[in-house]
Amino acid sequence: MFKGSIPAIITPFKGGAVDEAAYQSIIEWQIEEGTDGIVSCGTTGESATLHPDEQFRVTQLCVEAVAGRIPVMAGGGSNSTEKTIELTKGAKKAGADAALVVTPYYNKPSQEGVYQHFKAVNDAVDIPIIVYNIPSRSVVDITVETMARLAKLPNVIGVKDSTNDLTRPLRERQVIDKDFCWLSGDDPTGIAYMASGGVGCITVTAIVAPRLTADMYRAWREGDVKKAMEIQDRLMPLHTGLFCDANPGPVKYAASLLGKCTPEVRLPMTEISDAAKETVRQAMETVGLLVDKAA
Repeated sequence: MFKGSIPAIITPFKGGAVDEAAYQSIIEWQIEEGTDGIVSCGTTGESATLHPDEQFRVTQLCVEAVAGRIPVMAGGGSNSTEKTIELTKGAKKAGADAALVVTPYYNKPSQEGVYQHFKAVNDAVDIPIIVYNIPSRSVVDITVETMARLAKLPNVIGVKDSTNDLTRPLRERQVIDKDFCWLSGDDPTGIAYMASGGVGCITVTAIVAPRLTADMYRAWREGDVKKAMEIQDRLMPLHTGLFCDANPGPVKYAASLLGKCTPEVRLPMTEISDAAKETVRQAMETVGLLVDKAA
């Protein structure tokens, strides 16, 4: 279902409210540029500060704009299992093709607790589930053994792997014996992850460079490694520049430079520093997404 370039779309705000027109315009642009799938209400979409009603509405808007042309994955995770189930039910009701469910953050559950959390969601909501393993944010890591257990659950179809451990998919492939969707969650190592068995990347870079990112993963799928690596090298300043400050501040600023939305974020996120703005602008110019007017 999911492959290639799958941007975790930002949620644009205007005066504190979701800018619905800008949001759907961004999605239409993504599809025109060749994007393979969309994630609504992920971390980059500021799901942590969206009210559940807003989260449902944003995914509805996404599904409406996509209109069946590419698959939609909706964020549905929380550190409360009960809340996660409700958010995942909302993702299904809104029409998403799958739910992206993060490991419970802050609580630091055991591996058994992680398994039981995902099992409860699996049992409560009949929707394909992508497990989101991001220990840098959630503290807890999903071991290879636990991932193998999760893969046996009928609704768990894949993982967004943000461990930055390129041996992880190789080791998981040894113990998961079903058709499983390995997705990278890290732009700089996305192509390397593909070489380890991945099928795509849930990406931040593609939010502002959708054509280049989609072309890169398409070249890889078609066996044109040279072209894929050339694009990866070209995108590298953007991969790093978009994380010069707390996500999604830099990518929202980058999107504002393209005229796609305001750079507005919600507290506790704040506007990025002037130094970070310069870093983002320089990265955009280096990649060729902006013309340096001083040149």
